[in-house]
Amino acid sequence: MMFCAGADLKEIMKIQNANQALEVVRKGHEFCLEIEAMKLPVIAAINGPCLGGGNELAMACHIRVASDKARFGQPEINFGLIPGLGGSQRLPRLVGRAKALELLLTGDMLSAQEAKALGLVNQVVPEQMLLKTATGIAKKIAAKGKVAVGAILDAVNRGMAVPIKDALAIESELFGKICETEDMKEGVSAFVEKRQPKFKDR
Repeated sequence: MMFCAGADLKEIMKIQNANQALEVVRKGHEFCLEIEAMKLPVIAAINGPCLGGGNELAMACHIRVASDKARFGQPEINFGLIPGLGGSQRLPRLVGRAKALELLLTGDMLSAQEAKALGLVNQVVPEQMLLKTATGIAKKIAAKGKVAVGAILDAVNRGMAVPIKDALAIESELFGKICETEDMKEGVSAFVEKRQPKFKDR
């Protein structure tokens, strides 16, 4: 569960030069990229303020579920800063360039419902249902074959970074590899035989 109002500004005040700042953000970038590159999805359950670095961390997760009490934003502009953990790059990809610029330049916060309407979060649920909902999504995905789950994450991550023609080539490559797996044969056989598949993750 995520309760994160962003970076400790007192710690940021200790940064004395650009090289120190680069080292701080480099580690944050590496961590967020590791989350995005995982072969199994990372689901963020967000309750309360999700601001600045907290929002940047949430955006690196594959699926985001928020309670109706959650709030989102990139308030760095209010402190004479800019996002340092990918907010200026992931936010436009999720909500569109124009809305991202508005949020980044004003520092305004979004309610959970506004965040859902923009595509920043997948679902908004009552606070008491947050963990149950996030866990339910995780269990549903866990019942699928890990090979296909990983391939979908790989296809989306790599495809988003290249032109559509190259992205389709990535999908084709992964589709070909999947067609050689035991899980694909089991999944199709189970459908034909009207039974639940028993994936072996190979």
